[in-house]
Amino acid sequence: MGAPSLAVFGTVELLGFYLPPAVLWAGAALVPYALLRWLLGRSGLYRFVWHRSLLNLALYVLLVGGVVFLGTVGRS
Repeated sequence: MGAPSLAVFGTVELLGFYLPPAVLWAGAALVPYALLRWLLGRSGLYRFVWHRSLLNLALYVLLVGGVVFLGTVGRS
């Protein structure tokens, strides 16, 4: 099994701009990211966080990594 490839989709043209596949993965991670931020805010768990912005960044990076991993599993 080889390393996962982000080129599953290839490049996408949007309004004359060519977008790399990583932009699609990052966009796909925005929906669960927004949902998790809303849940963290509503439940009051942000009270226990030292730096809210760093937590949000780490959460988004983890979600993008998860989306990339799930999107490339089983493809070679």
